[in-house]
Amino acid sequence: MQVKDIYALIEQDFADVDSLIREQLSSRVPLVEKIADYIVSSGGKRLRPLLVIMTAKALEKSGPQANKLATVIEFLHTATLLHDDVVDTSDMRRGNPTANEKWGNAPSVLVGDFLYSRSFQLMVELKNLQVMDILSNSTCVIAEGEVLQLVNCKNPDTSEEQYMDVIKGKTAMLFEASTHSAAVLCEANAEQEQALKEYGHHLGMAFQLVDDVLDYEGDAETMGKNVGDDLAEGKATLPLIHAMREGTDEHAKLIRKAIRKGGLEDIDAIMEIVKTCGSLEYTKQIARKHVELAQQCLNHLADTDAKEALHSLARIAIERNT
Repeated sequence: MQVKDIYALIEQDFADVDSLIREQLSSRVPLVEKIADYIVSSGGKRLRPLLVIMTAKALEKSGPQANKLATVIEFLHTATLLHDDVVDTSDMRRGNPTANEKWGNAPSVLVGDFLYSRSFQLMVELKNLQVMDILSNSTCVIAEGEVLQLVNCKNPDTSEEQYMDVIKGKTAMLFEASTHSAAVLCEANAEQEQALKEYGHHLGMAFQLVDDVLDYEGDAETMGKNVGDDLAEGKATLPLIHAMREGTDEHAKLIRKAIRKGGLEDIDAIMEIVKTCGSLEYTKQIARKHVELAQQCLNHLADTDAKEALHSLARIAIERNT
């Protein structure tokens, strides 16, 4: 199943979510609407709400409640993007200037706060305490993951284990929350609930690992962001951690200096190092393992088009170039 086939399966639900998103962006403050609409409309794949809808469909419980949960997830994700771009001083996302580049840091942070608040208003309307528990816990874990990444920034001694902790919090957690909360909302049995929770976790881990590979071998125009952004920010991602461990002393010395310093002065040399040391392939290999684990989790679901779509999404996560 290809991407277009996956989206075709939930075309009406996705349209309903889009309408709900537009409706819930309303604010008595015009700038709030303007910035929120800009970031929500900027061309993202809406993968996390897609996971909510597809999980509900796989459990034969799709409908207004699942669509409302998908909107909550999209608002939580968009809020983190607004905050992340300020923290990372990013100037491009999805091929467009970031909100902080267009309007400044303060409005971006405050509109991110608005979206967090709106998401919790919608969450209350779901009238499901377990879903609220999952999502409120997830937002804390995501924030901790971002702080942990900030602490590790420009630290060349970041270990592989520490790196995994960061991506588990800042990326995989919201994927996990998407499928887990949808399973709970749709009254999945205990076995299915745990399987879907783990599916989301492994998919999120694979997704971030591939993102970190693309930072060194992607194309800026295709990705909609700058190649080398992670290195410019001094982030010790897995390709760099592996290259420092497996490369020569000179390789490690150059990478350590680049991480401490930040910027792109040594980007060409480092891109060559991570390729020759097999660091990109090593990172892809771990991503593939997470995809396999994600797909195995789906054995607990009945055979449906939605299950096949979830299976295909895991495969697409490591085949993508954006």
